[in-house]
Amino acid sequence: MIDAFLDTLQAFPRGLGFVGLGIVILVLAKLARDVVTSYRIDEEVTQKNNVAVALRLSGYLVGVILVFLGALYQPPTLIAVDGFGFDRAYGEEILRVFIYSIAGIVALNLVRLLMDRLILYKFSVEKEVVQDQNVGTGAAEFGLYVATGLLIAGAIAGDGTGTELATALTALAFFGMGLALLVVFSLFYQFTTAFDIHSEIEGKNTAVGVAFGGNLIAIGLVTFKALFGDFAGWGESTVTFLTFGVLGFALLYVLRLLVDLLLLPTVKISNALAEQRNVGVAFIQSAVVISMALILFLAI
Repeated sequence: MIDAFLDTLQAFPRGLGFVGLGIVILVLAKLARDVVTSYRIDEEVTQKNNVAVALRLSGYLVGVILVFLGALYQPPTLIAVDGFGFDRAYGEEILRVFIYSIAGIVALNLVRLLMDRLILYKFSVEKEVVQDQNVGTGAAEFGLYVATGLLIAGAIAGDGTGTELATALTALAFFGMGLALLVVFSLFYQFTTAFDIHSEIEGKNTAVGVAFGGNLIAIGLVTFKALFGDFAGWGESTVTFLTFGVLGFALLYVLRLLVDLLLLPTVKISNALAEQRNVGVAFIQSAVVISMALILFLAI
């Protein structure tokens, strides 16, 4: 017990170093967001009480930290324990996590432009969030940012192919596959839903936006599982990725049906979301699909 305590004590200042780095990354992420937006985020959130912008920013920051955690993870341990000193290996690890996190910030800001045109493509997301203060759109974007952060985290976590360049290229390739899966899932979600999610979200239906965002987070978790871990070769890793993708599509669809039949048998989910605009039902459906995706992640 004493040895375990001493090991923990030794690791503590190193852990604080990464906590400090995480705070720096959040600040840089917010500054980057201020630069690339055409409006003043602080003014929208504090003076105009724009919840949609707050949700968008919150999802973005969560996505950034997920990327940070993906860069931080190196099996079999998170941080090596070898004393209080900030040795060269520790400094190199800090630098590596910092570089990957900055790359993640750039990727999240670029991917948003792409995803808005491929997932929420029937209306102007910027107009809905900033001018109309559409909370449903903000909730959907929250889910999109978290899902994208999970994709990046899964792609960069674990050991790669050997050299830093080869590892980075492999991570980029699988991240691209993850984005493609996310786009296909959004089309699948629309196909298996009784209403047009775009017209509902554009019509300020917060419930539909929350439900869609929750399902995006759930498929992001499934995809994170597919991408997570050491690179095992293109063939095996690609087959694993596709298997989890198909499994995730089927699982989340079945879960939506089960919520309708078992958890909320007195209401029809599609009517509750589209006609009644019941945000409570949307949160329940989101909680179920995210929870089951977490079980899938831990159990397989």
